[in-house]
Amino acid sequence: MFTGLVSDVGTVVSVAGEGDLRRIAIRSSYDPAGIALGASIACSGPCLTAVIITPSEGGCVFEVDAAAETLARTNVGQWKAGRRINLERSLKIGDELGGHLVTGHVDGLATIVARDTVTGGAWGPSERFTLRAPAGLAKFIAEKGSVCLDGTSLTVNTVEGDLFSVLLIPHTLQVTTWGERRAGDALNLEVDLIARYAARLSEARE
Repeated sequence: MFTGLVSDVGTVVSVAGEGDLRRIAIRSSYDPAGIALGASIACSGPCLTAVIITPSEGGCVFEVDAAAETLARTNVGQWKAGRRINLERSLKIGDELGGHLVTGHVDGLATIVARDTVTGGAWGPSERFTLRAPAGLAKFIAEKGSVCLDGTSLTVNTVEGDLFSVLLIPHTLQVTTWGERRAGDALNLEVDLIARYAARLSEARE
């Protein structure tokens, strides 16, 4: 489990393999001594397993495998060397739950339709992103509810059909990859866990 609070921005070093399995090496500032082999790390949304950890200057390079389901549902198949990705270590019992409960199981891809600057204060402007959710997932997104986009826990501002908007404050833009995002980008979307199960129970009753 995760919280959607990004703790590092890593960089893809290499991508090997093709077809239904990719081996991805990611450079991070994480202390290699604190990552056990087999540890789960959220990499811009999807929960991936560290299969190799190599100490490196300033941190480590860890390697993960992305299989068919991950490649089909996420943007991982588009990753190339040099891409920056949001990282989060798994939640420990007793940790502060500052975002919302995130599983790292991506439901699909949301596409940025527009990015608009909102007048800011002394710390810089905020940015409002309008996104389009896949038709089958739009029903799980509610105004003032939570979504996880590229591994970041965000509050939904508005919902209109399959369109929804989120507001990014200057701090989040600086410490995540959101500052690089533009209209047309496809982001990993995980809908709120509670919303998913509430909808499933409602369908079962019907």
